[in-house]
Amino acid sequence: MERLICLVIGYIFGLFQTSFIYGKLHHVDIRDYGSGNAGTTNAMRVLGRKAGVITYLGDAFKALFAGLFVRLIFHGNEDMFLLLLYTGLGVILGHNFPFYMNFRGGKGIAATSGALAALGDWKITLLAFLTFSGVTLISKYVSLASLCMVTGLFLEIVVFSQVGWLPGLAEQDRIEAYIIALLWMIMAYGRHYENIKRLIHGTERKVGQKRKEDQAQEVTEATAGQTSFGK
Repeated sequence: MERLICLVIGYIFGLFQTSFIYGKLHHVDIRDYGSGNAGTTNAMRVLGRKAGVITYLGDAFKALFAGLFVRLIFHGNEDMFLLLLYTGLGVILGHNFPFYMNFRGGKGIAATSGALAALGDWKITLLAFLTFSGVTLISKYVSLASLCMVTGLFLEIVVFSQVGWLPGLAEQDRIEAYIIALLWMIMAYGRHYENIKRLIHGTERKVGQKRKEDQAQEVTEATAGQTSFGK
């Protein structure tokens, strides 16, 4: 019952769609532009860097606050780490599939980063940050960095638990925890299906890289400007 409650709490928190709300305040439905995704990267590309930062913080903190709320309700519970995993799963589900947006949400990476921070293990948080930052700096692919981060998170939970580095996870809860962490990873891969195809074919956009359509439009506008100036 506690697990279900945490899942529901997480889903409710996850329904706070930062980019969608920010876009509506500026008379824009973020899902009608760019990649159509209601997340940080698309918000930054469509509405600018400020929108991207606000979106990331809003989506990450809603997951963190959900975890803090669960800690407050179930304070002292021996299964806290597992309950936080269920809460994070709920947040990601709420973010990715919000019922009031016809289940068209984001990809859940910012929410995942907040949820893993809510787990309260500094090793996991630090490694996730280093993985995401390192892969982004080296490859320039945010999608690849996101997938590496969630994959690393799953492996860290498994390895740290097996060697006894996760004191908040009881031995009898290990398999269940691995399954929930695996679901975090599977959802990230599922939402990045198109990105994965573009990565394979070498057509995925890198950080700071514009779409070919945008580049062509800029060239056209520049050419038109030069022609007009020549007249």
